[in-house]
Amino acid sequence: MTTPKISFEFFPPKNLEASFRLWDTVQVLAPMDPRFVSVTYGAGGTTRTLTRDAVATLHNSSGLNVAAHLTCVNASKAETLEIADQFAEAGVTEIVALRGDPPKGEGKFTPHPEGFADSVELIKGLAARGGFTIRVGAYPDCHPEAASQAANVEWLKRKLDAGADEALTQFFFEAETFFRFRDACEKAGIDGSKITPGILPIENWKGARNFAKRCGTVIPDWVENAFDKALRDGREELLATALCTELCSDLLEGGVDKLHFYTLNRPELTRDVCFALGVTPKVALENVA
Repeated sequence: MTTPKISFEFFPPKNLEASFRLWDTVQVLAPMDPRFVSVTYGAGGTTRTLTRDAVATLHNSSGLNVAAHLTCVNASKAETLEIADQFAEAGVTEIVALRGDPPKGEGKFTPHPEGFADSVELIKGLAARGGFTIRVGAYPDCHPEAASQAANVEWLKRKLDAGADEALTQFFFEAETFFRFRDACEKAGIDGSKITPGILPIENWKGARNFAKRCGTVIPDWVENAFDKALRDGREELLATALCTELCSDLLEGGVDKLHFYTLNRPELTRDVCFALGVTPKVALENVA
């Protein structure tokens, strides 16, 4: 089994305690020598400034290759591209370009009157700027707003044709889900090597289950049953580590060579899975306190 290339997603801290958690997470995972680490936006662009500050700090102090999330929500085209320019001026030229979730309380995404209508427009705007590596989202389980899985795949193709370099998928529970999606993408003319599976090590089953239902991720009955039993027996962490490691191993055996971990700023389970996959510490992080 080939040792995978890995990357990690963090979210920006909202208070001092969360800041320490983020830096602790970076300390634990940076020695794994990730391809890049990404920093998210909150729903409705609520953490835009926090994301910018966290990205700049990580870039300046950690030596990591940092990718900044950028969305279309609640900003004009000029404002959005200005944020991208600020990232570039800070030395951050990797962008995860997303439409973004609507603000809390709003049922659906409504474009800003002077903003990008969707992720494809955003990608075209960034590509026209030049100098960015652009990553986008993808949905192995059909996006909740997509009319069909065929439409879901076609939308990803439009994003890649617009100038995106790589797609990071939403998380899923079975390797076969990813393989079916990759096959469908390749039939539609998408290079399957550009699709990197997103992995969610399950630190909290209740939270993961709620998140899955919101984003359209199918939860197999056997996963529900396994976690229900593990919770009763006090073995949730052991089960989560085993299932995540097995999922990643199945993906690698199926030809995947890159994995993107959603860490939720809780690094231990992600670290343990990486160790089990043969990813060993390569560098020491000295500058982040």
